[in-house]
Amino acid sequence: MKKHFYKLFKFVLILLVLLVGSFLIADHLFPLSISQNKTTQTVVAEDETPLWRFADQNGVWRYSVSLDEVPDYYLDVLLNYEDRYFYDHIGINPVSLVRAAWQNISNDRIISGGSTLSMQVARLLYPHDRTLLGKLKQLFRTLQLELHYSKKEILTLYINHAPYGGTIEGIGAASWSYFGKHPKALTRSEAVLLAVLPQAPSRLRPDRFPERAKQARDKVLDRLAEYKVWSNDLIDQVRRDEVWVYPRKTPQLAPLLAYRLKQKYPNEDIIHSTIDASLQYNLEDLAINRAAQLPPKTSLAILVVDHTDMTVKAYIGSADFNDKERFGQVDMISALRSPGSTLKPFIYAFAIDDGMIHSESLLQDVPRITTDYRPTNFDEGFNGPVSASDALSKSLNLPAVQLIELYGPKRFAGKLAGIGLPLSSIANEPNISYILGGASVRMDNLVSAYSAFARHGEVSPLRFTQQEPLINKPLISDGSAWITRQMLINNNLLAYKTGTSYGYRDAWAIGINPRYLIGVWVGRPDGTPVVGQYGSISAMPILQHVNSILLNRENRLNRPLTAYEKPESVSSIKICWPLGQPLPESDANCHRQKTAWVLNNIVPPTLSTYSELKNNIYRSGWITIWVNEQGKRVAADCPGAQKKQVALWPVSLENFLLTKEKRRNLLPPIDKHCPVMGQDIFSPLNIVGLNDKQLLRALPGNNQVTVDLTPEGGYGEKWWFLDGNLIAHSMDSDKVAVTLSQKGEHFLLLIDESGQIARVKFTFN
Repeated sequence: MKKHFYKLFKFVLILLVLLVGSFLIADHLFPLSISQNKTTQTVVAEDETPLWRFADQNGVWRYSVSLDEVPDYYLDVLLNYEDRYFYDHIGINPVSLVRAAWQNISNDRIISGGSTLSMQVARLLYPHDRTLLGKLKQLFRTLQLELHYSKKEILTLYINHAPYGGTIEGIGAASWSYFGKHPKALTRSEAVLLAVLPQAPSRLRPDRFPERAKQARDKVLDRLAEYKVWSNDLIDQVRRDEVWVYPRKTPQLAPLLAYRLKQKYPNEDIIHSTIDASLQYNLEDLAINRAAQLPPKTSLAILVVDHTDMTVKAYIGSADFNDKERFGQVDMISALRSPGSTLKPFIYAFAIDDGMIHSESLLQDVPRITTDYRPTNFDEGFNGPVSASDALSKSLNLPAVQLIELYGPKRFAGKLAGIGLPLSSIANEPNISYILGGASVRMDNLVSAYSAFARHGEVSPLRFTQQEPLINKPLISDGSAWITRQMLINNNLLAYKTGTSYGYRDAWAIGINPRYLIGVWVGRPDGTPVVGQYGSISAMPILQHVNSILLNRENRLNRPLTAYEKPESVSSIKICWPLGQPLPESDANCHRQKTAWVLNNIVPPTLSTYSELKNNIYRSGWITIWVNEQGKRVAADCPGAQKKQVALWPVSLENFLLTKEKRRNLLPPIDKHCPVMGQDIFSPLNIVGLNDKQLLRALPGNNQVTVDLTPEGGYGEKWWFLDGNLIAHSMDSDKVAVTLSQKGEHFLLLIDESGQIARVKFTFN
């Protein structure tokens, strides 16, 4: 008897060794891998609301959660209903299998399955046929799971892969799809329903069959009562809850941001963005409504950033992601576009820091000729003398050109590139056209650069996720940032700058309020022009609408708006034009008095143009002259000569000044008995040969007329423009012949090297 028992024991032992050995060999040859199922990604808002989901190749969406992110009562329900001995068996519960087999055979139909949660996970990860071979494969994968993973890890796999109907897998996706909330916020009734739903997801879908779902839920409650998992009072309370779910929908917010983050974080199942879901929804709706008012094929982009921590709160990369006619799937926030005039605040800030200007410095909005720039609109549109504040707020081109010409285009572009705003052009050779939109930028980089005016002169890159660090890069001083922002403020809360690129291809508006940076772009993604599309007309109304939404939101949140306090380095002082420096208002040389913001108590004098600096004959500001007792100008060594200082305006502004401010009225006449030797310091420019408002007629039988014109006065080279087109270039007093064939009203403009201009308006009949 003992010998027979020994043989049997030996046989069983050898069989077990062979089985274990075979299992280990098979485990090595056919390793378990769950990576094949980790192919879905979800981009969520700051409150964890799913914004967009990327399904796997089968269209299945999973929203991965950990055991800590689901209610304990959900796990209690799941384990007591599905697998009470989950933590005690090795993945297979023989008792359950035998019981299920007996019930199914006795009733000649399937009554119960007998599968453990581990076995269900194995089937979910490795689907099999309902055959004996398929069942053996399931058992093999189950044992592999138990060998390589802990019970908590297996349970986590189950809750993230259980089927919930259609293309939804896992409690995370089910909770958001059916109840619009994170699993940790599930009620007990909802938790019970989601515990039983995987048993028959298609038949029990609560959005389609609420009565069936309720019956299944109540069946689970009966089981909980039987096992005394919950108290009867609690079960009765849950049983009274109706089954009600949201209309199921796929997360569809911030699609272009989602694609951007997917590329940046390809290995993360859930990407936690900083987007405010409700704000994103409102602005996407705003964009679609605005698009209906725009010309065909025109899109728009809106970017909202909380500049207190540089987190992106709304990202609308196109007018409508699903609108193919408007190129809705092209992200205009990351596209290279001409910035128009939106770079101008930076050149003013740099000039303030360098001591070139203060807020009310006298700048020149007059035509100019250089090798890099040709003036336009010579017949109208020039303001002459303007303050830096007015020049920036009105977005005047010529004063900005004056600043960048003296500051240096390469230096300007280099500083911006250093803080993450590279300026791209065809030749990538910085020139003065950059300040007027002659280079390309990305909206996200541009909005980031504008943070300098909200963050005390420091620029911070945008933060799309909380894990991205807050980095500060110095660009300008705190004082310069504050002064420039004051120059941009339209009211007490919003500072902004608009921009329009060449050919009306891009319309911009960039705004700064006490909490947010706002970027708005309008245009056609294919770069075709839209005539009449200006930043102030197309983009600015959208900016104002967004700003209103944001300020109302702050008010509802009862969140106070933080004011940008004036730095100690900034002070207020009264200055006088044309000098740009303090003078008593009663002083004869104080022609116009203004109140300016200055940095570090430094009051720079009026800035000259590049041409004025090259030639002393064009100089302005303080001029020392000598006068006699009669007040006439004489040489310094004349008897009774007295020194006198006179403040002169820049010569290029002569045509824009009041009569009393012109040089011929500021400088006394020369005494012919003791005249000033050498060239005079001023020679006004005139056109000889054609009078203003003159009427010209051709000789009988002729269809055209030729007029000989001569420049009088002025300095150096001369440029002649007819109706805004350059028609001739002459030296000094050389004559120019102008032939007219087109009848009607015409405008002739002459500009010299010093910047002086002479105009004539005439008619040819």
